Amino acid sequence: MDGWLSSLREFDWQALLVLGGMRLGGALLILLVGIWLARRLALGSQRALDRAGVDPMLTGFLRNVAYGALVVVVLIAAVGTLGVQTTSLLAVLGAAGLAIGLALQGSLSNIAAGMMLITLRPFRSGDFVRIAGEEGSVEQVMVFQTTLRTPDNRLVTLPNNQITAAPIINFTSNTRRRADIPVGIGYGEDIARARQTLLALVGRHEGVLAEPAPLVLATALNDSSVDLEVRAWIATGDYVRVRSELVEAIHRGLGEAGIPIPFPQRDVHLHLPAATGKALARLGRDRAADPVAAPGALQSG
Repeated sequence: MDGWLSSLREFDWQALLVLGGMRLGGALLILLVGIWLARRLALGSQRALDRAGVDPMLTGFLRNVAYGALVVVVLIAAVGTLGVQTTSLLAVLGAAGLAIGLALQGSLSNIAAGMMLITLRPFRSGDFVRIAGEEGSVEQVMVFQTTLRTPDNRLVTLPNNQITAAPIINFTSNTRRRADIPVGIGYGEDIARARQTLLALVGRHEGVLAEPAPLVLATALNDSSVDLEVRAWIATGDYVRVRSELVEAIHRGLGEAGIPIPFPQRDVHLHLPAATGKALARLGRDRAADPVAAPGALQSG
C-alpha cells in the first residue's frame, strides 16, 4: 500500500494536467475554428453556385449538405486531438448509424427523395405544380419535406417520399400552354358555320398565340348536343386570364351569331292502354274547346 501511495506521489501530475489542458484547448480551438470555417465554406459554395446561375433550390440544399459534412469532419478531428482512437470511433459511429437508419427508414426515404428531387429537378422554386394531390407554387425543397403555396395563400408541407411516389405535373415548365374549351351546339346547327364563328372569336383575342394556330374539333355526339372543342395556345403567364376571357367571348359571340348552346333535354315516349289513350285524347279536344270545363271531362268520361 505504501509503495502504491509513493508511486502516486512521485507521478508528475502537473505535466499530466498541462498535457490534458493543451489537448482540451486544442480540441476546443479545432471545434470553434472548424465550425466557423465550415459555415464560411458552405456560404461561399452557395455564392459560387448562385453566380454560376444554379437554381436557388439546389444551392440551398447543397449548402446544407456541405455544412453538415464539414461539421462531422471537424468533430472527428477534435475528438482525435483528445487522444481518442478515431478508427474505433468511426466503427462505433458506423454501427450506431446503421441502427439509427433501420429505426428511421421513413425519414431516410424522405432524405433520399429530397436528393432525387434536387438532382432530377422536375420542378424549380416558383413553379406551379400538382403533386400528391395538391396544387401550388413551390416555395422550398428541404431535406425531409417540400412546401407549396396554394393560390388561396395556404402553405402546404409534403413529405418528399410522397412526392416522388406520385405523378408530378408542372404547369409552368414550358413557356406556353394549350387551353381546351368544350362548346356544345344543337343538332340542327351547321358545324362548319359554328367552327368559323369560334375561330373568328378566338383569333381576335390578343392573348391567343398565332403559332400553333387555333383549332376547333368535333369531339362527340351527345344526347342533346354536338360537342366541339376549341384549342388555343396561350403564354403560360397569361393562361388563367386569357382562358376565362375566351369562355366569356365564346358565350357572347355564339349568342350574337344566332347559334344557341343547347340545354340538356330528353324525349319521353309514353305507351298507354287504348282506353286511357282515347280518354286523354278526348280531354285534349275538350280543353281546346272549353278550357274552363275541360278539367272535369276525364272524370265524366
